[in-house]
Amino acid sequence: MAELTEKEKIVFEFMKNKGKPVRPGDVAKATGIESKEVSKIIKSLREKGLVHSPKRCYYAPAEN
Repeated sequence: MAELTEKEKIVFEFMKNKGKPVRPGDVAKATGIESKEVSKIIKSLREKGLVHSPKRCYYAPAEN
């Protein structure tokens, strides 16, 4: 697995625990990380292949 920053781990774990696609705003509210930063983290997780977007503006962990 790719090396993740502390905040990437927080966002990824939240998504895994949620068990359904989430919006960046929901992640921001739940984790206390600023919304813009959450969007950057999600982009980074997508580039690492860990997160995908099943529908517009929603994100979920990629199926392994």
